[in-house]
Order: sequence, then structure tokens, then C-alpha cells
Amino acid sequence: MAMPAHLNPSEHVTARSPRRHAETNQRRLTWSLSVAPPVLVAIILLIGWYVSTTSGYVNALFLPAPADVLQSLSDGISSGIYLNNLLVTLEESLIGFFLALVIAIPLGYGLSKSRVLAAAIHPYLAAGQAIPVMVIAPLLVLWLGYGWVPNMYVCTLVVFFPMVVNTVLGIQVIDRALTDAARVEGASGWSLFAYIEFPLALPSIIAGVRTGLTLSIVGAMVGEFVQGGDAGLGSLLLVAKNQYNTPLMFATLFVLAVLAIVFYGSTWLLSKIANAIY
Repeated sequence: MAMPAHLNPSEHVTARSPRRHAETNQRRLTWSLSVAPPVLVAIILLIGWYVSTTSGYVNALFLPAPADVLQSLSDGISSGIYLNNLLVTLEESLIGFFLALVIAIPLGYGLSKSRVLAAAIHPYLAAGQAIPVMVIAPLLVLWLGYGWVPNMYVCTLVVFFPMVVNTVLGIQVIDRALTDAARVEGASGWSLFAYIEFPLALPSIIAGVRTGLTLSIVGAMVGEFVQGGDAGLGSLLLVAKNQYNTPLMFATLFVLAVLAIVFYGSTWLLSKIANAIY
């Protein structure tokens, strides 16, 4: 666009700077509004927690003081007990998640494309989702024995259904006119999926992946609770419960919360990368 004759380059930059300044302020305001509320809630909860425990209103057996939880967390980190158990839970949840991923997305695509396959599989998917995983977990331990393998399959069962459903929905909501136009241009099979269907269904698939990865921690916890072994953060929680060691329980819950945040943050990064590519 041509620059007006009466406006020299320095005046042009000066004219644009207020707009950039306004955009920067808007981004800062948006960031502050997204960060400040949860931080404020956390501060209020911590103050209430501290006051209720130090004043003696709440028994330390039910709600330990923040200092006791921090001390238990520090001792666990220095002794390596959290790292060792975290690695076990991490292994179970990630392997279970990726196993579900490689099955759920192709199956979801097939269900969205084939009425016969959908009619054959949907009843079993619904029945499997209706049965609590706590009921299935003991059977997996009975069939597969003790160890991390049954816990891995529990994770797979927990995260499988959301990813299948989101994949089916992502494919089904694609405008049929777009796929018909792509077929007219010669797209079919793999090219139709790779360049039309997959990019358009990707937001829904990513949503299922984000949900599934976070739920994989729940699957690992369920497996470890049912199995009652000696490895994993779930097993550490059981030990703390049996010993009435509430500071250790709260510290372990904090580690689990951090792990869930890391998982969710990694899926957020994945969604940003996917948006940049497609």
C-alpha cells in the first residue's frame, strides 16, 4: 500500500506504535485474567489451610499442617521414594495411553466410515464403558499376574473410550460437500484422509488425546490400588493410608497433581504444534 505523500517514514512508525502498544496491553490483560484468578484462589486456600491447622480447629490426623506436608515432600524427594514410584506410575500410564492411542484412532475412523463395523462394535463399546474399571481390574490381575502389565491395561481401558468417541465425532462432523469436492479433484483413500479428513478432524482428536493422557494417571492409580503392590504412587498412597501418615498422603497427592499438570501442558503444546502444521 502506498504511503501518503505528507507522511514520512518516521511519522508512519509513530502512527503504528499506538496500535502495537494497545495490542501488547491487550495481551498482557488477557494473560493476567487467565493467571490471576487461579493464583488468587490458591492463596486463599493456603491461608485457610494454614489458619485452620495452626489454630487447632482441625485435627492434624485429618488435615496436616502445610509445613508438615512440605517436610514430608522434602524427605521423600531427598530419599528418592517419590522418583522411584513416579517412574513406575509414569511407565504404566504412558504405555497404556499409547497402546490405546494406536488402537482408538484407527478404530474410530473405521466406525465413522462403516455402518456395519459401527453396528458390530458400538454395543460392546457401550457395555465396556458402563462396566466400572474397578470391576475389571481384579480380573486383569488374576489373568496377567501382579506387576505393571495389568496396570498398563487398566490405563488403556480408561483412556480408550474418550479417544474413540472424539475420533468418530471429528470425522462425522466434516462437511460432506468438502469431501465430495475433494473426490471430484481426484482425492481418494489415503490422500483424502491425510489432506482433508485428518486436518479437519484434528481438533476433536486432539481433545480426545488431551483427555485420555490426563485420565491415564487415573488408570494407573486404579490398577495400583486394586493390586496393592509395593511400587507406584498409588501404592505409596495405600502405604500412607495404612500408616495414618496424612502428610505423606498429601505430599503424594501434590506429586500426582504436578504430574497431571505436566501431562496436560504437554498436550496443550501438542495442540499448538498441530495448529501450526495444519
